[in-house]
Amino acid sequence: MKCMKPLALLNDLLKSNVLGKGRLLSLDVGDKYVGLAISDPYYKIASPLSVLVRSSSNIELMAADFEVLVSKLSLVGFVVGYPFHRLKPSPDALQVKLLIDNLSQTGKLQGVKYTYWNESFTSKIEETMLKPLNLPQVQMKSIIDKFAAVAILQGYLDFMNKNLKLEPRD
Repeated sequence: MKCMKPLALLNDLLKSNVLGKGRLLSLDVGDKYVGLAISDPYYKIASPLSVLVRSSSNIELMAADFEVLVSKLSLVGFVVGYPFHRLKPSPDALQVKLLIDNLSQTGKLQGVKYTYWNESFTSKIEETMLKPLNLPQVQMKSIIDKFAAVAILQGYLDFMNKNLKLEPRD
């Protein structure tokens, strides 16, 4: 896996002529789960995908799941939520970095490019929005994780679309 700066990732993808052919996957990394969201092929809209169970003992399984998703969904890069507090990485940022490092060490995701994107408060915002639904706790957590991943990816896409001209190519 190769880490890139946010603008560099999308510039690299545009130079690779994958606009309309590949998608981005967003990861919202939590203690127990990783929420996933996916972009459309033109990098305009983020949609919820699923939630993966996270533990140090299943890193090989997670890497295999990501490997399948890369192939099945034509993924060209990951946008990984990274928690900041007052413009510095928060204490939770370590678990995000460890997960990405562990996934990289499996060797199953070679060639996958990724970037970090500020995910501060995404889960809290989603939780506040969903609270009136009074869903069971397990269901609520799964939905929060997926939609936090959507918020991360949509934030990235909106910023990139403001700073780059992303026009569909024939």
